[in-house]
Amino acid sequence: MNIALKKINTIGISKSPKDTKVVVAMSGGVDSSTVAGLMKKEGYQVTGITLKLYDDSKTSKEGRQCCAGQDILDAKRVSQKLNIDHKILYYQKKFKKDVIDSFVDSYIAGETPIPCVQCNQTVKFRDLYSYAQEMKADALVTGHYVKRIENNKNAEMYRAFDLTRDQSYFLFSTTQEQLDFLRFPLGQIDKLETRSIAQKLKLNVADKPDSQEICFIPSGDYRKFVKERVEAKPGKFVDIEGNVLGEHPGIQFFTVGQRRKLGLNSGDGLPRFVIRIDSQNNEVILGREEELMSQNFSANKLNFTSTVAPGTEIRVNARIRYKAKEESASVYVSDDCADIRFDQPQRAITPGQPVVFYQAEEMIGGGIIEGLKLPSELNIDEEIVAVSAQDRR
Repeated sequence: MNIALKKINTIGISKSPKDTKVVVAMSGGVDSSTVAGLMKKEGYQVTGITLKLYDDSKTSKEGRQCCAGQDILDAKRVSQKLNIDHKILYYQKKFKKDVIDSFVDSYIAGETPIPCVQCNQTVKFRDLYSYAQEMKADALVTGHYVKRIENNKNAEMYRAFDLTRDQSYFLFSTTQEQLDFLRFPLGQIDKLETRSIAQKLKLNVADKPDSQEICFIPSGDYRKFVKERVEAKPGKFVDIEGNVLGEHPGIQFFTVGQRRKLGLNSGDGLPRFVIRIDSQNNEVILGREEELMSQNFSANKLNFTSTVAPGTEIRVNARIRYKAKEESASVYVSDDCADIRFDQPQRAITPGQPVVFYQAEEMIGGGIIEGLKLPSELNIDEEIVAVSAQDRR
């Protein structure tokens, strides 16, 4: 007896492309436009959705932006070229509350945020995800450079083939439910191939430059942006012993590891760095470069793409900045936070930045760096037994 097996289409759904409805998140750039073109060429039912996230008439015209006027127009032109439906969702209020206000609040708290993480976590993978499901779509497809691999009917996220473009660091907060619904067609190719595909599809954005700055601060001057929204409160520069070294104009103008633009004469001619920011006492703590090195810290707003039970200790390779190397570490997981200890000291562990966990090539989750800890304050067991990726499943 012959049993006909359903053909799995290119995005791993058990029906033909012509019967598969996909929503493509279209920012107006080459990556998302190429994804829309690929989906159309392969015969899927494609709806492109572009988010208008802020009033670009109030922003500088310098630099490259996304989700602004020109980009929305580019996304619309691509959709017309591909002959696909295109919708614009006006999420300015959501974006201001969840991303811009959060960005400003984080600097006021002495942190250094990455708004792209907050944007992915809220308006993109929460609100757009919900909208795509309301449309009865089979998948939400994006132009992110990450690999999605199914294992035992659960989706997992891996570094992209093109490691220079890998965006898994920014997507650590993706939930298992979201990952099951998301698709990332560019995860297996590099940027040059993406542009080549766009050229073959004759898309008007094939040679469009990439966005370089924070989308709502195209000038790149985040200090000016925050200053325009929050009154700066002067305070004291102090050393790690608490000795006053001078006065600073406001903690939002500084970040851990900063050396330049301190506006302070060290007296001895040796460079000083921002070691820590104390928002409660409105102090910026300065020290020598070696005092930037630390191993032990905590993270909150924790997320794992698969279940890691509270009270579990795991071994990971952790990354504390987008361009940083991954380094081996132990992680003790609590309910919504974790204690982390690197095997070797790391430079400038910065509150507000994500710490993202990997096991081999898989991105398993992460959190937001909360602050440094003394070794005695950690829950980590010196005799930790590694929990492998297979043990977690």
